[in-house]
Amino acid sequence: MDSEALRKYSALHPKPAGLTLQYGTAGFRTKAEQLDHIVFRMGLLAILRSKAVTATIGIMVTASHNPEEDNGVKLVDPLGEMLHPSWEEYATQLANAEEQELQKVITDICQKAAVNLHKDASVFIGRDTRPSSEKLSQSVIDGIQVLGGQYHDYGLVTTPQLHYMVCCQNTQGQYGKATLEGYYEKLSKAFMELIKQSHCSGESQRHLKIDCANGIGALKLSEMKPYFPQEVLIHIYNDGTKEKLNHLCGADFVKVHQKPPGGLDMKPNERCCSFDGDADRIVYYYKDTAGHFHLIDGDKIATLISIFLKELLAKVKQNFKMAVVQTAYANGNSTRYLQETLKVPVHCVKTGVKHLHHKAQEFDVGVYFEANGHGTVLFSKAAETKIRQLVKEEKDDEKREAAKMLENMIDLINQTVGDAVSDMLVIEAILALKGLTVQQWDALYTDLPNRLLKVQVADRRVIDTTDAERRALTPPGLQEKIDALVKKYKLSRAFVRPSGTEDVVRIYAEADTQENADALAHEVSLAVFHLAGGKGAPPQP
Repeated sequence: MDSEALRKYSALHPKPAGLTLQYGTAGFRTKAEQLDHIVFRMGLLAILRSKAVTATIGIMVTASHNPEEDNGVKLVDPLGEMLHPSWEEYATQLANAEEQELQKVITDICQKAAVNLHKDASVFIGRDTRPSSEKLSQSVIDGIQVLGGQYHDYGLVTTPQLHYMVCCQNTQGQYGKATLEGYYEKLSKAFMELIKQSHCSGESQRHLKIDCANGIGALKLSEMKPYFPQEVLIHIYNDGTKEKLNHLCGADFVKVHQKPPGGLDMKPNERCCSFDGDADRIVYYYKDTAGHFHLIDGDKIATLISIFLKELLAKVKQNFKMAVVQTAYANGNSTRYLQETLKVPVHCVKTGVKHLHHKAQEFDVGVYFEANGHGTVLFSKAAETKIRQLVKEEKDDEKREAAKMLENMIDLINQTVGDAVSDMLVIEAILALKGLTVQQWDALYTDLPNRLLKVQVADRRVIDTTDAERRALTPPGLQEKIDALVKKYKLSRAFVRPSGTEDVVRIYAEADTQENADALAHEVSLAVFHLAGGKGAPPQP
């Protein structure tokens, strides 16, 4: 390692005094002007990680659904998955090291993780459309070059596209071609093959309005348009030419505020969807004839996909194990519908994509979505091999047709990470194949009324949880209090969990009516305020 070069470049990307940041599920995320030293150092870390696993690593510069003035950076592991948890620790250490300890921290990481500095290294870089992203990705390149690695800068891409490229590269092209054209071709071919098998002529022209959050999704969807068949008419709104990224629009805004985004005029019963700022989340929605807004979130997306896959799996008559993975935020009625009506096993894990992804890998077919619209489907190697074999060899027509559809689903789904473009095409294909309207999809089950609240506390660490965050272990007495409050309402449940990023406690409550859900959430928030060291004035109803 060239200590002189490290010193020189590090001085060009100085760490602001007293700033400490934590690498979390979303990587690092903060105001863009505080990130220069972080992205430089993540360039260094990506090279170390690449040398440690002898594979290409990805670096994405994005802050997803955060405001435009924020930015962030996260690393992508060899198969397109999130950075290994042990390396999240190294990322945090490297980011917070003072200038003079930088070399020592790098040496320590090399020792702990058995990194051979003489090995080759390669990194793929991508960025979103924020004004700060281009300069920050330049700083990433500085970090890469200090430690002497190869890199390929893809420039403007969605987060899931970068995950896809990294996976293609490290599977020697088995997953696909590591180019944007390769991505567009793979998805559009699988999509066209699927809808070829749809017999519903009623809605031959399928209109869809898409709010792209004034982000990267708009650019990439426009590039992909020529690959789509005539039947798909997508109309792009909030394309970034007029307004700010994520401002009053995007999947997060729509989900949190339960209302349509600005910049998109909805007529009754039109199918609409929203991407988030880096296009890894999607939610659908529509307005009924009475003008009421209906949100179709990640839970209902998972349900639609599960219905479709379960039917196909029944037809191919293999003993594949299928399950849906949710978090405690999943609406109680979605869990009931999946378990009782569909008879699909449901598993609940802690909040955070990495926990869902990890659990979904335990099944032949693992469907996971967070309520916020981030999710995908994972197929085991064994299941995928068997399905592709049936397509080639199965004599029975019905079985072979079902296997063919499953094969196209495997190719259409981005298994590396939640991908709004891919998920949208999956949903559009299923609606076309099943001849469903957006209203019929919405009517599968009715969401239980719910309320999300947050309470400011002096220290979020006073709350410790268990049972996939559904029960509080500390502070003493809190869970007993919640249990007593829940008993007062029908069909109710409530849980509290500390935020991963700020000193607030998040509260979720659901009940038979909105009034009761609101009352329960408020009572639980008062209990948290009094028992967990609330700050400021007590919560008001």
